[in-house]
Amino acid sequence: QVILVESGGGLVQAGGSLTLSCVASGFDFGLYAMSWYRQRPGMEREYVGKINAVGSAVYRDSVKDRFTISRDDGKNTLYLQMRNLKPEDTAKYFCHAYVAVGWGTNPTDYWGQGTQVTVSP
Repeated sequence: QVILVESGGGLVQAGGSLTLSCVASGFDFGLYAMSWYRQRPGMEREYVGKINAVGSAVYRDSVKDRFTISRDDGKNTLYLQMRNLKPEDTAKYFCHAYVAVGWGTNPTDYWGQGTQVTVSP
């Protein structure tokens, strides 16, 4: 059973920093790319960034110079370091994995429950 559990959200002032974590279980974490998404109030869920199995990350343009995605395969944990936060970063942040569990199965999307980040002006 794939389980993703995010933590680390909270309230922060504009210009501040937060680091989110996502602990994964139920699959071989080190073999898979992992992603962060967010859902801002009244908007569709959107892609934030992704890190592949060898640690190379890509980001959406609006966060590219402020957010850093990293992973610790020994701890089955994905991180999202957020700096210089802006009010428009206010959202619920979700960890995402697209993995195949079990021999011969197709990959499936898995999501955590999300963690809320609120950035005050």
